[in-house]
Amino acid sequence: GGFRGGRPGGGAGGGGGGFRGGDRPSGGFGGGGGFGGGANRGSFGDRQANNGANLRSIKWTSGDLTPFEKNFYKPSEQIMALSETDFNAYLAKLEITLKGREIPRPCITFGDCGLPDYILEETVKQGFTKPTAIQAQGMPIAMTGRDMVGIAQTGSGKTLAYVAPALVHIQHQETVHRGDGPIALILAPTRELAQQIQQVANDFGQRTNTNNTCVFGGAPKGPQIRDLERGAEIVIATPGRLIDFLERGITNLRRCTYLVLDEADRMLDMGFEPQIRKIM
Repeated sequence: GGFRGGRPGGGAGGGGGGFRGGDRPSGGFGGGGGFGGGANRGSFGDRQANNGANLRSIKWTSGDLTPFEKNFYKPSEQIMALSETDFNAYLAKLEITLKGREIPRPCITFGDCGLPDYILEETVKQGFTKPTAIQAQGMPIAMTGRDMVGIAQTGSGKTLAYVAPALVHIQHQETVHRGDGPIALILAPTRELAQQIQQVANDFGQRTNTNNTCVFGGAPKGPQIRDLERGAEIVIATPGRLIDFLERGITNLRRCTYLVLDEADRMLDMGFEPQIRKIM
């Protein structure tokens, strides 16, 4: 699923699935059938295939892993008091369709999600009056550390749906030191989307000591390298540039316990499947 609330399973790090920025139907992880679906990568995808060839799988059992917590969701009394009928009516009102087991109930207000005051105050400042469908259901799932795939239309506020829980997750982890990799990794297909995500992270994380950086191709590497070497709790990246830095040892994903693939289907359609597999 799209939020990864656990230790990466292999490769350079990471795990998880994605948030899709669109509403077209999918038959698996991102489009088509299964991981990557039937996307026609073409020559662009073929050129991307060798990126990450020098990455080595991490033997997670060979070293000490930093302990981490991942379940921070405490549903409000209002949510707990909802009858099954009211609960189903609320899902229908927001047109939320769920598939899975023991899924947390959606929040009705941002206060129901168990978010800290600095995030709640920023939602008011940003003009959010109540959670959208993806926020109402996505935040509780992410706050419990569960994996999910969230499908929502563009403009539905999906970025906040994973950035706010990411900030909560980070605040409950050990401090990131120089040379450590990020705690939260957000992959995006384009520079423009990566920068938009960073703006949301800046807005909602400005009252914390959370550092973030944005790494993407087509820009000088020097400033990006300096940010990574200083240590950033959140890294927002395009797959190609991230793999370049992983191969060179500029950063690592040993501390990564929260992973998002934003517009996962688009990344697969663009031929990024080999890179995503290597990162994860």
